[in-house]
Amino acid sequence: MIQALAYLPGIILTLLIIGSLIVTGTKNLSYKLFLYISISVVVWQSLLFVSDTVSNADYARLSLRLALFASMFMPYLFYIFSLSFTQQLTKIKALMSSIPIVLSQIIAFSSFAFTTVEVGNFGARIVDPNIGYTIIVLTTTLYIIVGLVHLYRCRNKFDIQKKNQIKLIILGVSLSLFTSFIANYVLASSSIADYALLATGPAIIFFVGGIGIAIIKHKLFDIRLIVARSLGYIFTLATLVGIYALIVYGLSITVFGEEKISPMRQSVYILLTLIFGFSLVPIKRFFDRLTNKLFYRDAYDAQDLLDRLNKILVGNIDLEPLLRKCAELFETTLKAEYCTFIIRETDDTPRRVLGSKKIDLDDGQVKELSSQNHRDAQIIVTDELEGEEIKIKDTLLKNNVSILARLAPAGKNAAVQGYLILGNKRSGNPYNKQDLQVLDIIANELVIAIQNALRFEEIEAFTVTLQQKVDDATRQLRRTNEKLKALDETKDEFISMASHQLRTPLTAVKGYVSMVVEGDAGKLNKQQKELLDQAFSSSQRMVYLIADLLNVSRLRTGKFVIENKVTQLADVVAGEMEQLKETAKGRDQTLTYTKPDKFPELMLDETKMRQVIMNFTDNALHYTPKGGHISVNLVDKGQSVEFTVVDDGLGVPKSEQHLLFGKFFRAGNARKARPDGTGLGLFMAKKVIIAQGGAIIFTSEEGKGSTFGFTMPKR
Repeated sequence: MIQALAYLPGIILTLLIIGSLIVTGTKNLSYKLFLYISISVVVWQSLLFVSDTVSNADYARLSLRLALFASMFMPYLFYIFSLSFTQQLTKIKALMSSIPIVLSQIIAFSSFAFTTVEVGNFGARIVDPNIGYTIIVLTTTLYIIVGLVHLYRCRNKFDIQKKNQIKLIILGVSLSLFTSFIANYVLASSSIADYALLATGPAIIFFVGGIGIAIIKHKLFDIRLIVARSLGYIFTLATLVGIYALIVYGLSITVFGEEKISPMRQSVYILLTLIFGFSLVPIKRFFDRLTNKLFYRDAYDAQDLLDRLNKILVGNIDLEPLLRKCAELFETTLKAEYCTFIIRETDDTPRRVLGSKKIDLDDGQVKELSSQNHRDAQIIVTDELEGEEIKIKDTLLKNNVSILARLAPAGKNAAVQGYLILGNKRSGNPYNKQDLQVLDIIANELVIAIQNALRFEEIEAFTVTLQQKVDDATRQLRRTNEKLKALDETKDEFISMASHQLRTPLTAVKGYVSMVVEGDAGKLNKQQKELLDQAFSSSQRMVYLIADLLNVSRLRTGKFVIENKVTQLADVVAGEMEQLKETAKGRDQTLTYTKPDKFPELMLDETKMRQVIMNFTDNALHYTPKGGHISVNLVDKGQSVEFTVVDDGLGVPKSEQHLLFGKFFRAGNARKARPDGTGLGLFMAKKVIIAQGGAIIFTSEEGKGSTFGFTMPKR
């Protein structure tokens, strides 16, 4: 019985660690393997405890065989743990390395391991250990040694924190091996052999404790979480064991009254075990609530915090309201004394400090905190700063800063946009692992939100600036437009005045030339007649040009008037063609027009229609090369009449056709062929046709000719 007491410290310590591992609920494989190691240790040590407390040799033998079987899980799992911890574990390695362990476990239940067990004052002792027992001991020891060697060889491949963890694990497990060796091989053959196995407890403490200290010291778990949850489990187990023991003892005395365990008593024990097993959950919850009140005054739902943060980020685009609401949320949920944001000054945005407290950090200190040489971590905990960072630590402590989170985009050289600063917790507790994980997530989300808000500010500022520039440009354009209008009016007045002044003498010139051509001043020879015909044609074109200029001026002033009267359009076309025959002949061109025998009379402005017909035909003559053909057609379409002039001349480039009927516009090839044109003829022709209810006809293909004309309704 004395030896049994040696197992209790190791069992209790391992149960504490198991409780902490279960509470943290980590999904990391290495931590899970350590949990399984701890469970196997508890089972193994508990079976040894049972073997040393029972008085029946058969029960003791069964307990020892089960203990041997359970003990082999621990070294195998430790070896797998060493592979996983160094990131070298594969399924094949795990499977192949399990074969010797399985074979050893089979040996544990055979006489090949041992046969006889003796129960004495110091507990159960194997009387005749065989070679199988030696194989089991050597196999388990070899697994542990191989795991230690593997950890030692891989220690320099990792960062300083993991390297320190490996050192602690190696130290603890090595001490455990050394203690076991002394107890089982040195002291076992001495005069104090009965007390040698008392060293089992310290060996287990070294083994499990070494790994546990590595975990706790290097902050892989929250130590307060371990204490709180472990106490909850201890209280739960103690309550169950105490009640169970009292009930079993009471039933044994009052109901059965004898020491022999009958089948009925065994059934009752099993039933009671089931009842108290099912009562574990409500009792555990009770102690969880109790330990929460003691240890978790700062508890909160992390997912609820992130959900509320997302609503704020989605619902706000302006930077200052967004950060104020976030500061209020973090201060309330994390129970911090204050929460403040510092947004750094850039070329486009000013420096801003937003939150429940104005932090006294000047630009130089902020710049020093921004230095990548200072620290790469996104979350800076003031209490963890040391060495060269002591100056920064003093600055932060002066402002009661407990946590400083960098708000910087992802990327090695990304500039820090600002900081999220938290004061100490109002409860006086430090920020735990959960807080730091949540803050890391929050910082990443805030970076994106701040970037969007700053871009929105830039867009708003740009919009205001752009609007100012547009307003200034609009005012300038209005002034310029007013000047242009004044110049245009002056131009129109000049054109109108010049046209009126030119029309009277030009009419006289045209009249006198016509009289001379008709022989009123005497008979002309052939050469004289040709020269005078050219002069008459030129004066006629000048008359049309002056008429166009006057009409443009009238359009501008609103005095352009259509004077309709009964017009025989076929005769008008014939008269104009008669004047142009000589011009076509002189250019070696063919001008054809077939006057319809019968053609309806129309209500038209005859003078202006003559200008249109003359303009279309004259253009065809000028833009058709020598030897070309110009066909003039006048057709009765029933409800309307159609006039067209078809030539095989230059044509109009497709890229310029949409501009052709604009004022003063002339196509590029037309300007080369006839530099003296004005670009008013087609403009005025379109105005005249549309003013009388007609529509322009135009088709052209560069290099193949054009068709100009109009359709006019009869009514």
